Amino acid sequence: MAHPEPGGFTLPEALLTLVLVGLLAQLGFSSASRELALARLEGASRRVMVGLERGRDAALRSGRPCALSLEATGWREPQAGGLPACEGAALELGEGIGGPDVTVSHNLPAAVRFTSNGLIIDGGTVLLSTEGTDLVRCVVVALPLGVTRLGRQGPGGCLPDPQS
Repeated sequence: MAHPEPGGFTLPEALLTLVLVGLLAQLGFSSASRELALARLEGASRRVMVGLERGRDAALRSGRPCALSLEATGWREPQAGGLPACEGAALELGEGIGGPDVTVSHNLPAAVRFTSNGLIIDGGTVLLSTEGTDLVRCVVVALPLGVTRLGRQGPGGCLPDPQS
């Protein structure tokens, strides 16, 4: 009388299955982490642009020049300078994004100035990066009219996005 083969997996088969499931889970987790990092970076770079627009709008509404300061956590009232703060324009870079995990560096002056007709007087470049992605976002404020452009940092400086 022949004995039927026992059902189930052998130990090597079970271990191989566990290793494969672990690898798939790791791939999914790292992909989700990268997507979260990109979303955090995109949100912060858009908020840099929104802060500039809010400064323009505040100057136009009041009919007077005003200023904002870009700090590590977002747009703030300037601590020094002769111009008043752009009322209602302060903005956190991490609002709704999940925290202060974005690194901000820039060569803007301590107080970015806006004319009474909404032009940005000061120019410079803002670089934003975050852990989890190699992408570095850049915002360029070009003179003489304060035209702003959002892009990605590349070998030649701030490059426009391919989809733009």
